Amino acid sequence: MPKPVIYHIPVCPFCQRTEILLALKGQTEAVDYRVVDITKPRDPALLEKTRGTTALPVLETADGRILKESLVILDYLDEVIPGARQRRVDPYEHAIEQLLITREGPLTGAGYMFVMNQDPAAREAHLEKLLKVYAGINDFLMEHAPDTDFLFADFGLAEAVFTPMFMRFWFLDYYEGFALPEGPDYDRVRRWQAACLAHPAAQQTSREEVVKLYYDYAQGAGNGVLLPGRTRSSFVFEPHWKTRPWPPAEKYAEPATDAALGLV
Repeated sequence: MPKPVIYHIPVCPFCQRTEILLALKGQTEAVDYRVVDITKPRDPALLEKTRGTTALPVLETADGRILKESLVILDYLDEVIPGARQRRVDPYEHAIEQLLITREGPLTGAGYMFVMNQDPAAREAHLEKLLKVYAGINDFLMEHAPDTDFLFADFGLAEAVFTPMFMRFWFLDYYEGFALPEGPDYDRVRRWQAACLAHPAAQQTSREEVVKLYYDYAQGAGNGVLLPGRTRSSFVFEPHWKTRPWPPAEKYAEPATDAALGLV
């Protein structure tokens, strides 16, 4: 029987959301994942399916229909793939879950803008913006779930949405020396983040993989774009990231070469 197909980038956080959801349902083989190399032009056949858009993941249903946007794909898979529903069934609890999910976009935006910033003088402003978003999530969790590790009793839909971003923010730890400050403004969100990172359904990537592949983001170049003087993106599949040296952590210094990054 044909399976749904997801076109994805293995290290992409938006793609990882779908992998986490399937793991939570015990259905990791229910979808056929097809890897896309973002360092190369998109396959015309895939562009035809997506009507020219390049954002991933993209889901193709068993009967050939196309869905985009990871949150939409999560809802679809949660409904059609067998296993326990991950969204909250109770209408009020689902509303609270959705309210928390609305905070993911500002968090992701602040984190990615921070790592891609190339102006040392702007670093403090980026840090303050990110901490403000974290403090808002901390306040939300204190209001709705002060005593649990997760939003509700177990890791669920909201955690599947946020956890890949918490993992990608390992690039902030490495390239910006970022860590949440101690104290009541961040203690609750820190506890949530730690519980999310440790959950067995969310182990599809590692700190080493994120740090190595996202080096170009730390130099201001995303989505496989080549930096000046470079011939290969840090997102290339070969050489495999496990064989490469750790990149230099000082992002504001002279950029590393292809050779220094182990790409040639």
